[in-house]
Amino acid sequence: MTTPARHIARLLRWGRVLARHGALRIIEEGSNTPAPVRRLCKLARLGTIQPRVPDYAAAFRAIGPAAIKLGQTLATRPDVVGEEAARNLLSLQDRLPPIGFDLIRAEIETSFGAPLDALFASIETEPVGAASIAQVHRAVTTDGRTVAVKVLRPGVREKFARDIETYEWAAAHLEALGGEAARLRPRAIVANLKRWTVRELDLRREAASASELAEAMRGQEGYRVPTIDWDRTNGRVMTVEWIDGVKISEIDVLRAQGHDLSDMARRLVLTFLRQAISAGFFHADMHQGNLFVQADGTIVAIDFGIMGRIDRRARQWLAEILYGLTTGDYRRVAEIHFEAQYVPSYHSVEEFATALRAVGEPMRGKPVSELSVGQMLDGLFAITRDFDMQTQPHLLLLQKTMVMVEGLATAIDPEINMWDVAAPFVRSWIRDELGPEAAIADRLRTDVETLFRLPELIRRIEDRFPAKGGAPDQAPLPPVEIMWQRKGRGNQWLGYIAAALAGGALVWATTQGIVLG
Repeated sequence: MTTPARHIARLLRWGRVLARHGALRIIEEGSNTPAPVRRLCKLARLGTIQPRVPDYAAAFRAIGPAAIKLGQTLATRPDVVGEEAARNLLSLQDRLPPIGFDLIRAEIETSFGAPLDALFASIETEPVGAASIAQVHRAVTTDGRTVAVKVLRPGVREKFARDIETYEWAAAHLEALGGEAARLRPRAIVANLKRWTVRELDLRREAASASELAEAMRGQEGYRVPTIDWDRTNGRVMTVEWIDGVKISEIDVLRAQGHDLSDMARRLVLTFLRQAISAGFFHADMHQGNLFVQADGTIVAIDFGIMGRIDRRARQWLAEILYGLTTGDYRRVAEIHFEAQYVPSYHSVEEFATALRAVGEPMRGKPVSELSVGQMLDGLFAITRDFDMQTQPHLLLLQKTMVMVEGLATAIDPEINMWDVAAPFVRSWIRDELGPEAAIADRLRTDVETLFRLPELIRRIEDRFPAKGGAPDQAPLPPVEIMWQRKGRGNQWLGYIAAALAGGALVWATTQGIVLG
């Protein structure tokens, strides 16, 4: 178990890295920063020269892999880090210098317990991509298929475990300070980050996520997921089909190839909505490096280490919130926040609806180029403090992905109207999921499930309260006071004397019986 001194030493070391990039100033000068944290920041920056313009992304890259993931999470929280830092962190790409192929070969052979030649006819020694967790090599299988082989960096699991343990320790102490720190729920944020990274560090789970998403998106026109080679996949190595295509960020190349960029941007948005709202399972790392466009215009996603999941009730709330904001039904949006218990009940629904109107109305009627999901999220975050809204960790990935998708769609087609694209889809989904027919179907399904559970419920009740046997009930017995249950000192001594006399008489009678016998 790591000692508090070790945790503090790590935090101070990371603090010095932040200070050298000017990224510590935002914490130290924050109006809501607790005094102990401010003192720790002052200690960490001693002897460092802070640049005037901070570079938060560079600071997190310099700290290491776990910090990169944390920075990407904080990029969705302008209410925590501020708008300037959030914008800078959005540029945080998970790229690191590659490691030598000898180490990669050793990882593959050790994990499979077989020589490399038994798995692949050839494999390129130069990686096509290198990130904080793994790097990818192009290869050809022994049966002649071109594939991408993703291999974990040696020791990365252990390093992540150490760093996240310190994040947990720091978050617990920060939350214990109360006030604004407690409202932002740093422990829950770190717990979510830990779940995401544990999933990324097991490549079998990433392969399973890709398979599940492919199944959920079957039939979606113009979008697909690469096929997994399960025979060459384990916890440390994942093999998928090789994708020939152009990165979705290479707009000029896509335009030169004759692709309909407007349709592509629209498909991208609708694909995300189908994943998040219809399936409740979405690709949560949709940056430009993880999306390719094939010659026929099909969008292919890669890298499924970070996936988001939303249950059906939360998806219903989300759909109604999006639709309410696009149509100006702020009262209904406010009611949903109270139904979901995102806003404590001691606040006023009407006041919250007015605050939502202040966020939504400035965007209504504006030209397409000025409409922004990110702007809307910033506005919503701005009112969370006024209404004591706690952080909802299960929505953090969704918020992050919404901002990513909007940025990509706008880059492909600057004239896209996110609201116009989303509204028909959301309206149709609400009609199907929340309309009268859906309500009746839900009620029937729930009632039938309840009926089917009744026999089992009755059996459990019988187990708990079994039927009486054939013997008659015992007649009531007269109460007898137990002497050691009497209260009072005098009564206790009388009991002891009586017990001694009774015991002596019993011994005497027994002795007499033996003698006489």
